[in-house]
Amino acid sequence: MDDEEFFEGTGGDQAVDLDVLFSSINYKDGLALLGRPGVVREWPLIPGIDVVGRVSASRSDRFSVGQLVLLNGDGIGESRHGGLSTRARVRPDALIPLPEALSPQRAAAVGTAGFTAMLAVLALTDAGVAPESGEVLVTGAAGGVGSLAISLLAGRGFSVVASSGRVSEQGDYLRGLGASRVIDRSELSSPGKPLQSQAWAGAVDSVGSHTLANILAQTRYGGTVVACGLAQGPDLPTTVMPFILRSVTLTGANSVEAPLALRERAWAALADELDTAALDSLTEVVGFGSVVEVAGRILEGGVRGRTVVDPAL
Repeated sequence: MDDEEFFEGTGGDQAVDLDVLFSSINYKDGLALLGRPGVVREWPLIPGIDVVGRVSASRSDRFSVGQLVLLNGDGIGESRHGGLSTRARVRPDALIPLPEALSPQRAAAVGTAGFTAMLAVLALTDAGVAPESGEVLVTGAAGGVGSLAISLLAGRGFSVVASSGRVSEQGDYLRGLGASRVIDRSELSSPGKPLQSQAWAGAVDSVGSHTLANILAQTRYGGTVVACGLAQGPDLPTTVMPFILRSVTLTGANSVEAPLALRERAWAALADELDTAALDSLTEVVGFGSVVEVAGRILEGGVRGRTVVDPAL
């Protein structure tokens, strides 16, 4: 089977073909690469929920040959062929031009993790959470979403508390990203009371389950919590009390189905606000030969920051 046969029917009537420059490995990619359930919905399928590339052919009037573009989510690596390849064919609906301020490699380092982190930051600020509101909690802090959320929030002047299961190992790293203090995830991970002492003006949670329930129970009156992951579990063993008695808001950050206007807003903010030195410090670059090994480490919680995949290596 040649490439045209393989990609037949991919990308719709306005398909855009890309020469892939970089991709990345996220938690979802780890699940897909190791054959775990819950991500891949079609088979055969090229994994990779991020792609940064150069347009090689386009049926869309929004994109031209030679243009640098990026795509996060939109079903690639799940129900459509993704970015862990040398070539990709995508639909244009969620594809955006690469911001001029970002190199292709740095855009891949941001990837879905950084895009999700910025969606969460925008959700907090749109809800009225401000630096003067109080501390903002970030869970799963050493992961890709958590690391970039800390950097972005600190850059906006927030006092950020990082929650991690690897405090002794990652504490200096997290403080270097801008966390004002670091707490052990065990403080949040066990069943707790439905209402607890008020601590957080807002939170970005990639853990779910009892951790998210405790965060809600500890969120201050009028605060907002953004859920964007389920590393501990998809359940939410809580009550309505934080919402009724403290007017807490629980919202989500969905990187897969984010509309084009929100994607453009988030990436414009990323290009403007990213601390590129911090981004480079938390980025590892590997070739295709290392993706399965990295996938295993990600699922075991052994990877901090971001892993970029360079097809040329």
